[in-house]
Amino acid sequence: MSALTPDAAAYSQAWWRAPVPAGIAVRNEVSGNRLAFGALVAFTAILLLSPQIWFPVLGSLRIAFLAAGFSIGAVLVDRMVRADVARPANTEFVVAALLVAWAVVTVPVSYWAAGSVELLTDQYLKAVVFFWLIGTLATTTSRLRTFAWTLVLCSMPLAATGIRNYLTGDFLNTGTTGITRISGYAGGSGIAWNPNDLALVLNLIIPIAAALAISTGRLAGRALAAAAMLLAVAGVIVTFSRAGFLTLAAIVVLLFSVLVRRRSTGAAALLLVVALAAPVFVPPQYLDRLTTITDIESDTTGSAQGRWGDFLVAAEIVARNPLVGFGIGNDMIALNHARGFDTWRSVHNAYLQYAVDLALPGLLLFGALHLMCFRGARAVERLAKTDGAVRHLGPLAAGVQVSLAAFFVAAMFHPIAYQFYFFTIAGLAIALKNTCRAEMAS
Repeated sequence: MSALTPDAAAYSQAWWRAPVPAGIAVRNEVSGNRLAFGALVAFTAILLLSPQIWFPVLGSLRIAFLAAGFSIGAVLVDRMVRADVARPANTEFVVAALLVAWAVVTVPVSYWAAGSVELLTDQYLKAVVFFWLIGTLATTTSRLRTFAWTLVLCSMPLAATGIRNYLTGDFLNTGTTGITRISGYAGGSGIAWNPNDLALVLNLIIPIAAALAISTGRLAGRALAAAAMLLAVAGVIVTFSRAGFLTLAAIVVLLFSVLVRRRSTGAAALLLVVALAAPVFVPPQYLDRLTTITDIESDTTGSAQGRWGDFLVAAEIVARNPLVGFGIGNDMIALNHARGFDTWRSVHNAYLQYAVDLALPGLLLFGALHLMCFRGARAVERLAKTDGAVRHLGPLAAGVQVSLAAFFVAAMFHPIAYQFYFFTIAGLAIALKNTCRAEMAS
């Protein structure tokens, strides 16, 4: 095709969508999945913003359940109606299914079988299905960017709430004089309900915002993405999260390397200047808290010492039980038994959670899934450098890689093994691969 179709021309004018290279036809979206994708976007916004907390009437309507159920149902109906259409094969979905299957198999030997079943049905399966929906539905450039923009736009109220809490003195009671932590988002509910989780969510979205700022054609879109990114950085800082700082530092280094790799020297220099100037503007108490990262004993809350002790105990448990764990969600009970006293605290390391609960098979499956998603995004970025048909996917592919690497850092300090955080970014990685495949085919 020598020229863009009218639909393609309109497509390229929208600032929230990637510009379409000349000579490349825009693949028509599958109409049977449009409603399913719309429901997925709605569920994502509900997941992040928890509007039912602000408007209790929505809680009784179970809007998250309705959005997710509608999306799943629409996908299944579409597949039955269009059974002759070939579906992309994704090994990552198979590995995720094996991980869930292994968790189910270990339920009979779980320390607390009822707790394992509850975690599986109430949280883990939902996160894995969300992962599958993203990879299945966001398979055009338009949808992929729409989903990415949904994450970025939803991060702005999260970050703004954290900053407001800091400025207005809405702090948690830490029980230690001189240690202040802001309240999280949505009054103790949702996936950003405490300051550490708020920092985690914002960190994972920062690279996506950076990718949109680079790839968006219109100045307004670039400015909005850049504003969301800066707001998220400020939101991470005011949480006073040590894990949040380490993850943010890793993101800055990785984004700098991406900009250098893409020969965006101006943007790389600006990022370096901002990073070097940032310590001047952060509160002195924040810098004091960061010193406990290298000097554990200086943490007057006892948090750093406790987490390090849990790390050692969990590693010892895995060494004694490498093949069969204690059941999904039972790491707290296993740690209590190993210590000889009860603290009812999960090990703050997602990989050790998998290792304690699901033993080495679970750890290896999750590690493989994480690595496969990263390599898939990396492959798309490399292909985008050489093939004009998918060149517009390059920045987002780089952003997804940075987010996945950021999760690896954050997972070392967060008990987030079975929650939505990883599966959201991993789903984007699968969506990228499927979109790239579809663009190449068209």
